[in-house]
Amino acid sequence: MLNHYEAAFVLTPVLSEPQMKEAVDKFENLLKENGGSILNREEWGLRKLAYPIQGKTTGFYALLQFDVEPAVIATLETAFRRDERILRFLTTRLDKYAFEYAEKRRNANFKKEEE
Repeated sequence: MLNHYEAAFVLTPVLSEPQMKEAVDKFENLLKENGGSILNREEWGLRKLAYPIQGKTTGFYALLQFDVEPAVIATLETAFRRDERILRFLTTRLDKYAFEYAEKRRNANFKKEEE
């Protein structure tokens, strides 16, 4: 049974824009290779961190929403830990209310982009 998940992660700020996109693509492809489907991908860009991490005060934020088997989450988090470009990450299983909210937010963002 597939569950709904959301993974938010912060990449090191020394990356260029194409390098940041390549890093997000890597994790997206990892999920697809393991039978997952990507529902939404958001790149929030370079933002100030709430507190310094490894001496850095900014980072590239990214968010992936996806459906995948629960066993794949361990593989994804191992990949996050092994990648030197990742400063922090958080993977969350979405319950039905959080999933509905994420869908509404995704649809609202889609409508904004169309205008």
